[in-house]
Amino acid sequence: MAGGRFNATMETVKTRQRWPGGVIRYTRTFVLKQLSMSVERAVMRLSLETREVGRVTIVRCKGRIVAGGENEALRAHVAHLLRDRRAIVLHLGEVVFIDSSGLGTMVRSLTSTRQVRGDLKLCAVPEHIQKVLALSHMTKLFDSHESEDNAVAAFYRMPVAAEQPVPKGKSVLCVDRNVDVVIYVRELLRRAGYDVHTSNNLHDGLILMQVSRFDLVLLGDEMSASPTTEKRFRDVCASVPVVELGNEFPTLEAGEAAAKLLERVAACLPSA
Repeated sequence: MAGGRFNATMETVKTRQRWPGGVIRYTRTFVLKQLSMSVERAVMRLSLETREVGRVTIVRCKGRIVAGGENEALRAHVAHLLRDRRAIVLHLGEVVFIDSSGLGTMVRSLTSTRQVRGDLKLCAVPEHIQKVLALSHMTKLFDSHESEDNAVAAFYRMPVAAEQPVPKGKSVLCVDRNVDVVIYVRELLRRAGYDVHTSNNLHDGLILMQVSRFDLVLLGDEMSASPTTEKRFRDVCASVPVVELGNEFPTLEAGEAAAKLLERVAACLPSA
């Protein structure tokens, strides 16, 4: 059946028939037994995977952006991000279908983002969605990029537009797998006057190093990636002081950890 899958099995039925003359005959008939009345439309729910790359938030969409719960999930997710984020990228590479309502939700999300002086960009847009945008005359409405790297770079080429004052201090990049550590370090150093950008992996850290200039890099314990990425990251960090947080940092008493980190950062950036 087009557009779906019909689950069925064969069942043998034994039938008793009385023929003329009093003859009784039994027959066996194979019949198609339906296992499910509902035809599965191969519906794929929309999943949203979010990560931060510096001041850019990437939302990886997978599934269908269609009327109903999927649309509402995307709209609500973007609204939640806009509480404190202004640079959003929708990665559409794994979106298999979008209806007119879904496209309307993307336009609403773009409008909401720009109303708070932010922007929403697209990346990895599949060919079938590119055709939808073209047919809807919305190609120029969205700023689309081939990859996450290009989309992040585009944001870093733009002037920062935020409702909170932009930090004037030295610029610090923190890369650590532990999300809680990253958030703690970011808030600690921002309150101390530093301009802090964060990442949870070396690949994203490399992107940030390529699109912006940092005065200091804070590196979490046992950060690993592909040999190529690790080498490229080391190369771009060659001219920048690197402070390793160490494996004991996540378990130190918070006050002690703060004091030690601020001291080490100040030693590398005395004029901050």
